[in-house]
Amino acid sequence: MAGFLFQNSTPAQALSGSTQGVEPAKPVQESKPKKKICCACPETKRLRDECMVEYGESACAKWIEAHRLCLRAEGFNV
Repeated sequence: MAGFLFQNSTPAQALSGSTQGVEPAKPVQESKPKKKICCACPETKRLRDECMVEYGESACAKWIEAHRLCLRAEGFNV
């Protein structure tokens, strides 16, 4: 293991196995959505819904995907 460098360590620390002064990697915190999914992205939701009523689901793929991208940007896992 002496050949591996630890994140934020110097080569001397890696060789000696010392990790003093090296902070462990912090886990990435996923942000919790600030809104309910029904209230997020009203613009794309309206466009998606209107398109689906008039033309059907198969003709509205671009609006459906735009709404999904907006929801993901708001922190939802869809």
